[in-house]
Amino acid sequence: MASIISLPRYNIPLKTISTLIIFLLQLLPDRARRSSSRPAVPAVIVFGDSVVDPGNNNYIDTPAKGNFPPYGKDFPGHEATGRFSNGRITPDMMASALGVKELVPAYLDTRLVDQDLLTGVSFASAASGFDPLTSTIALAIPMMKQLDMFKEYKEKLRKIAGEKKAASIISESLYMVCSGSNDVAEYFLDPLRRPIKDIATYSEFLMQTASGFLQELVNLGARRVGVTGLPPIGCLPSQRTLAGGVLRRCAANRNDLAKKYNEKLKRELNRLTAKDSGTKLIYVDMYSVLLDLIQKPQKYGFRVSKRGCCGTGTLEVAKLCNRLCHVCSNVSEYLFWDSYHPTERAYKIIVDKIIQRDLHLLL
Repeated sequence: MASIISLPRYNIPLKTISTLIIFLLQLLPDRARRSSSRPAVPAVIVFGDSVVDPGNNNYIDTPAKGNFPPYGKDFPGHEATGRFSNGRITPDMMASALGVKELVPAYLDTRLVDQDLLTGVSFASAASGFDPLTSTIALAIPMMKQLDMFKEYKEKLRKIAGEKKAASIISESLYMVCSGSNDVAEYFLDPLRRPIKDIATYSEFLMQTASGFLQELVNLGARRVGVTGLPPIGCLPSQRTLAGGVLRRCAANRNDLAKKYNEKLKRELNRLTAKDSGTKLIYVDMYSVLLDLIQKPQKYGFRVSKRGCCGTGTLEVAKLCNRLCHVCSNVSEYLFWDSYHPTERAYKIIVDKIIQRDLHLLL
């Protein structure tokens, strides 16, 4: 006959049990905790250029595409979606961190379903800019055209969710606006622009154009808007090659224009926010974050910060970064994927810093 073992009984106070449960919950991964709670925002809605384009340019006639290998090398399923990196990009990571979804799709993606629209899309187009001429040259979707697409999106949202819920999604969502880098790069390449506008004048023109876009976005219902300042464009691998001399130093004139624009943009965002207490237009400092990664790569575990992983890493981007190019063996050691865009790992570091520093200002 099997023996019966009598286990001792312990009278553990209820308060102690509660404390233990809370402690164990804190040990769960962030994603597990997020999955059981309500997302911080209903949707993530994105406007801008290649840094935040998940593939809209796949559906328009433009040379600015990234829907072929080696792009997407480390994306789920190794799929080249049109994202200009080896994997995910900033909107995907932001939406994931907020518990909304893992990937933010392109608005023009023909495979969209209702749930995609309810939780947010990106209208961004690689090679676009605030300056209408930039988008025209590259055959990209201009920023104001992206707003027209947003208006169309709002109508679709009303049909799916009804008037009340659609209005709630529009007003409570997180909006990301990232544009202007292509304007700066093109300004120094296009001799037709420079005689007309010096750096100070052009930075003012860009700021005013950005302001007009943001005011229209607010008029259309956006209330929480993160606006990305320009990065140190002169330190991107392609700009080092084009204007950094034999030693490929950072191109000071590009960075000077970026800094002038950023200062004007910060002041303008403060002015626009003060006009409407119900609206938050937050400046997101991309300049200092990326510059720190470029100047101190070892601090973040990178080995190479002056060249991209694709090809020689000095000029290859879009169609020049293709399946015929050599790809670095250890992408995680590279800050840049091609000559213009960061790697997925670099994007993750940037997004984590933005969330830690800026997200509470919007939410």
